Order: sequence, then structure tokens, then C-alpha cells
Amino acid sequence: MKQHVLIKQMSKRELRFQLFFSQGFILLLTIILSFLFFDSFFEWFLLFEWDISEILIYGGLSGVLIVVIELVLIRITPKRYWDDGGINEAVFRDQPISFIFVFTFVVAICEELLFRGVIQTTFGYIVASIIFAVVHVRYLKKPLLLFIVLFISFYLGWLYQYTGNLFVPIIMHFFVDFILGLVIRLKK
Repeated sequence: MKQHVLIKQMSKRELRFQLFFSQGFILLLTIILSFLFFDSFFEWFLLFEWDISEILIYGGLSGVLIVVIELVLIRITPKRYWDDGGINEAVFRDQPISFIFVFTFVVAICEELLFRGVIQTTFGYIVASIIFAVVHVRYLKKPLLLFIVLFISFYLGWLYQYTGNLFVPIIMHFFVDFILGLVIRLKK
């Protein structure tokens, strides 16, 4: 059965459980892979730097810029180019803003720990970026959505490579998901 059909059949509670379960799986995979690829747990601390200006300028401003570009593209392109089967609508439409905040924050942390923290650190940013795009499988048959997720993935990878600070792609990822989640939630 297709993903969008399954999601539409779930109650709000079941959907929330599945959303957090998937992120728990990603986090578990991250932990397992980090034990395989890193010499010690303390190597994780080298991936983070508390440089607030770098985090906000590169992560926050990049996130806002990506959202602005997406919103302009949504406005000037046909709606069918953005149709992911109603999955994003189902995830964000009737949720409280507090849920959107927490969920998108968890997604940003879990996905960036895996894709930038483990995969990119171990295999390079091209491999990590391609795997990130493939994991977003619902976009693979939509050329515009695929292009955007590839662009964002490569940009996240480049930001991490440029800054060497895992907080930067986490914050950018969070800004993009949270703001677009709010747009869906507040759209009439």
C-alpha cells in the first residue's frame, strides 16, 4: 500500500507515533553506525561547536533563504509539481504549533546526526547527500521536489563541510521544516 494512503488512514495519535518511531529508528541507526565508524564516543563532541553567530548566520539565514525560495517556487509553479500525495498536509495540517516545533526539531537532529554526522563524516558529502535524497522516497517521482531535496541535501552537506559544525545544518534543517510546517498548518 502506498505511503500517502497509509498515512490518511491513521488517527492523529497513530500518525504521531509513527513519525516519532521513524526518527527513533534513525537515531538508533546513527548510534549503531557511530560505534562502527568512530573510535570513541567523544569523537561526537568534535562535530559540534557553540559558535552562535556561525549557527545563526549560516544555519538560520540559510534556512530562511531556502524557505523564501520554496515559497516563491510554490507560487509560480503548478500545484501538481508539489503534490507529495498529501503527506506533508497530513503531517502538519491539524497539528498544534508546539507539536510542529518539537517534531521538526527532532527530525533535524536525528537526520543530521545520521547524514552529516556519521555518513558524511565517514563517506563524504556526495554520498551523504544522495542517500539523504533517496531516503525521501516520496519525492523521487516528482522532478521539482527531487531537485529541491537534492539541492537542500547538497547545501546542508556543503554547510557542514564549510563550517565543520554540526549545529549549522541542524539549525538550517529545523528552520526549513518548521517554517514550511507552519505554512501548511496556517494555510487556509
